[in-house]
Amino acid sequence: MMNKKLMLGNEAVARGAYEAGVTVAVAYPGTPSTEITEFIAEYDEIYAEWGPNEKVAMEVAIGSAIAGARTLVSMKHVGLNVAADPLFTVSYTGINGGLVIMVADDPGMHSSQNEQDSRYYAKAAHIPMLEPSDSQETKEFVKKAFEISEQYDTPVMVRLTTRVSHSQSIVALEERENINLREYQKDFMKNVMMPGMARLKHVVVEKRMKDIAAASNTMIMNTIEIKSTKIGVITSGVPYQYVKESLPEASILKLGIVHPLPRKLIEDFAKKVEVLYIIEELEPIIEDEVKSWGIDCIGKDILTVQGEYSANLISERIGEQDLHLSQPKSLPQRPPVMCPGCPHRGVYYILNKLKKHASGDIGCYTLGALPPLQGMDTCVCMGASISMLHGMEKARGKEFVKDWVAVIGDSTFVHSGITGLVDIVYNKGASTVMILDNSTTGMTGHQDNPATGLTLKGEATSVLNLVELTKSVGIKRVRVVNPFNLKEVEEAVKEETAALEPSVIIASAACELLDKKRVRIPFFIDEAVCKKCGMCMKLGCPAIQKKDGNYQINDAICSGCTLCSSVCKFGAISKVGENHDN
Repeated sequence: MMNKKLMLGNEAVARGAYEAGVTVAVAYPGTPSTEITEFIAEYDEIYAEWGPNEKVAMEVAIGSAIAGARTLVSMKHVGLNVAADPLFTVSYTGINGGLVIMVADDPGMHSSQNEQDSRYYAKAAHIPMLEPSDSQETKEFVKKAFEISEQYDTPVMVRLTTRVSHSQSIVALEERENINLREYQKDFMKNVMMPGMARLKHVVVEKRMKDIAAASNTMIMNTIEIKSTKIGVITSGVPYQYVKESLPEASILKLGIVHPLPRKLIEDFAKKVEVLYIIEELEPIIEDEVKSWGIDCIGKDILTVQGEYSANLISERIGEQDLHLSQPKSLPQRPPVMCPGCPHRGVYYILNKLKKHASGDIGCYTLGALPPLQGMDTCVCMGASISMLHGMEKARGKEFVKDWVAVIGDSTFVHSGITGLVDIVYNKGASTVMILDNSTTGMTGHQDNPATGLTLKGEATSVLNLVELTKSVGIKRVRVVNPFNLKEVEEAVKEETAALEPSVIIASAACELLDKKRVRIPFFIDEAVCKKCGMCMKLGCPAIQKKDGNYQINDAICSGCTLCSSVCKFGAISKVGENHDN
């Protein structure tokens, strides 16, 4: 009997990679794709690593594939932007061992700074793309992607979305294939993309896509369900699940390959139904192409290009199918907040106190932009904080940046902040950069990075020394501070922003959640001493609450970090169990 297991979509990717005989897996963590490589790391048969960023991860994967190994590389949609340079060229070189690129889009922006449809990348780079709708399909599509990759000498992209990545369904488990490394043969005409070779390979790429387009009409990933011919729906990915629920009598063409589209299959299906709908989240990729063939269909004129779809939405917009689905009740808002004991909180408190502006970046510390700290002015993409502040200086002068710092995390600095720092030194800037070093990649779930001293597999490795690194690129003013020592942080910020030369402040303290065995003694507020000035509330710590006019500390979540006692001028806050001197 075949074993079955309830799996997240991301875990199913890992299982598919295992069963497909993958040798190497590479990634940079990013929600909603992070767990793919964490699950892969549990298989001893697969070498798995975190790259310092997605571009490096993609290049490692390309090298592995050209060397003859089946290889998987994973990232979220904005990470694909970082990897776009090698992505477009590997389409020309082709592969040797199969190369599958997993990309997880985030409709609804649950954990992202934009909504982005990665199907555009597949079209622009001339790379085939598959899109599963549940965990079982995810596993099977990963395996099929490797077959297509090796059959057509091409990388293959597999698109997930948050609901597929983070939803569970039953997966049938199979044995691992024994896939030998393919022989490597030197072939500079194939693998060296100088203009002369690239012009020849562009012709090959166009022919390859035509061949895959013709073959896609009979690929098993595409399925047709004929019921009532009154309504026909073309869909893919998780919207298929919503269509099944909201339009139970509709005929459905579910596309497993979303680029190139199976034209003949679509044309034949369209002839069989009276009204044709195309239901796809985000951009009208399928709709625009189908309409360009002269096929009448309804899509974004009644559906949105924003956010996630749902069975309720489809039922509401396609009026003939009224399932009377209950509408979800509105829930109270839960704005994200830095954890109690977060080492970033003290930094933002001081920046706020000194009325400093911050060019910000991607990570847990981005939450410092919210009230009451409001310590961040900008946030665009990984690594942008440093480069943007340098741009501000060049636009408005060195005096302007005396009121600014760039704020970036340790993992993000390694990802794409180093080059920005080099730019400041090279072009005679005077910006102050604060590296908030919490010894982990925090927001995606505590992954290791080159500055932590551990690999993805948990093996000890060299630790990237951030102090020596910043000095090596030409920064002469480098200082390390304890972010819980507010006086030390304040002094450092004042001195470094006043200097007319570039400087780096490394605020170093581990994420509160890393050491779960540490004994934490909570603090309490002595109401007899408290003057109700509200100074402690300015920290934005969720453990500090105001109730019935009094300030209290929730000892169930207080980490004992000392910040609140540091800001209280009246000595009303102390550790539980300590003698309190009025």
